[in-house]
Amino acid sequence: MAVDARPRLGPFERLLRRAHRRRQRDRRALAVGAALPPADADRLADALEGVLLQREPVARRAEAAAILEAYTTLNAEGRRRFFERLAQQFATVADDVDHALAAMAGAGSPTERVDAERQLRRALTPRYARLFHVFTGLPNGVKLLVDLRADLLACRGSDPALRGIDDELAAHLSTVFDVGLLQLHRITWESPAALLEKLIAYEAVHEIRSWDELKHRLHGSQRCFAFLHPAMPDEPLVFVEVALTHGLAGDMSALLGPGDGADGVEEPGSGEASEEDTAIFYSITSCQPGLAGVQLGNELIKHVVEQLRRDLPGLRVFATLSPIPGFRRWADTQLAEGRLTPGELAALGGEPGKVAARLAAGRLEELGEGTRTALMSMCARYLTTRRNGRSADSVANFHLSNGARIERLHWRANTAPYEIERSYGIMVNYRYDPGSIAANAEAYLRAGHIQATSQVRDLVR
Repeated sequence: MAVDARPRLGPFERLLRRAHRRRQRDRRALAVGAALPPADADRLADALEGVLLQREPVARRAEAAAILEAYTTLNAEGRRRFFERLAQQFATVADDVDHALAAMAGAGSPTERVDAERQLRRALTPRYARLFHVFTGLPNGVKLLVDLRADLLACRGSDPALRGIDDELAAHLSTVFDVGLLQLHRITWESPAALLEKLIAYEAVHEIRSWDELKHRLHGSQRCFAFLHPAMPDEPLVFVEVALTHGLAGDMSALLGPGDGADGVEEPGSGEASEEDTAIFYSITSCQPGLAGVQLGNELIKHVVEQLRRDLPGLRVFATLSPIPGFRRWADTQLAEGRLTPGELAALGGEPGKVAARLAAGRLEELGEGTRTALMSMCARYLTTRRNGRSADSVANFHLSNGARIERLHWRANTAPYEIERSYGIMVNYRYDPGSIAANAEAYLRAGHIQATSQVRDLVR
């Protein structure tokens, strides 16, 4: 008599095996064309309906995983059609909303009012919101949702239905990536190689061109901090690079190190050995396009300031050395149209057109002290002038809205081609004084008040 030597499976193991078989079957069934032709869109929509109807958690996750796997095979056109189908078939139901509104209008008692509000809340929640919650619970589901939103941002345009999906998904991600759920990590040379590779790939302000350059930014007086999410341990969400110096830094090449930037003009005294009392935030990079609008950069700066204050009590000053990306375009327009102050015009010798031509030709070596004086005046005016209640410069708006003040401008702080193209090499320190951050931010956000030192304002001629 033959004896079956295979071990008996318990109920849980049998459930897992059935879920695995179902997952394999669903994956075969959800092979779709890259452009998601109508028939495939119908099958994918049926599968999404199945996820919403499925009550068994393991099976529901398996079916949802098959859908997301199919989604990753779509091209740009197929992904746009996927979002359009979500908007058509999984948004709110008009009849349900109308019925809930009528119930609200007819509520005759406090109890009826509460019931009607609950009914209206359910009716106003689109069905794709439930799908997003299911996707979040999948292995790697959080990262997939972030990438899903990046795709949505690329194709939504002004379509109100797709913008409705974006509103829902952005709100969901804001909850998933609440700062209380994030982990502040100091990135060091000993951090996992996968994480270090991401720093090189994502760095958007000052390119990291080699492992030696990366090592320099993580050693000695350099620091790098990042926010990580527990569900994305090898994916930085946003990171900031910090240099510890004595006094405010005004030379980008000195911070980046040999071979890691363009030659700069070294400030007087910068070569003297002295105790570090200043933290200079010189690069902040958001790594996940799908988290656009989720405010992480400002929270990272606040957390890093507090971390550095605890670790290094000798630090007294927290500031940035920041680019001014919109200045050159604005300055060229001012020169071309003659919109200058009398002092600026005098500094240019009354010939802004000639100076503009030299600047356009890249003949910066021919610029004299008068041109430097005029451009520094224009830059101070650009940063401290309100437009629609806010600074016109995107970086200035970011730091001012987070409570910084404009501390100092630096001529030729970065002569790398990309910075000459953006601001003629001028850079700016924004200072974060922990005692006045909240008041500065409120004054800027409520009244558009731009905090700047007299040293900056006195540059305007």
